[in-house]
Amino acid sequence: MYICVDFDGTVVTHEYPEVGRDLGAERILKRLDAKGHLIILWTMRSGKELQDAVDWFEERGIPIYGINHNPDQSSWTSSPKAYGNLYIDDAALGAPLTIPADGGSPHICWDKVEAMLREEKVI
Repeated sequence: MYICVDFDGTVVTHEYPEVGRDLGAERILKRLDAKGHLIILWTMRSGKELQDAVDWFEERGIPIYGINHNPDQSSWTSSPKAYGNLYIDDAALGAPLTIPADGGSPHICWDKVEAMLREEKVI
């Protein structure tokens, strides 16, 4: 599967332009990669801030198949939207969120994402 993953509020806490703290994504993203799924970084970041996100993945040994683009889709569409079978994003309707006790921005709950991925037999 092609899995498009947002960065801020999804992989790490909301601390843009800085890189936030890991939300538990690293373990699950590595499992997705180990199962042969292709991870596409799907983010609004650009320039240095985008490179910081790419570096986060590289430093953890998590391959990125594409950045805001699915390299395979150019053979069948010119659409700028990154094609994915699955999108994990804190802004998505129905995304499993955690509300921080300190009143910070809600972010993805990776324990719930993991359970959903298991239920769908993705991992």
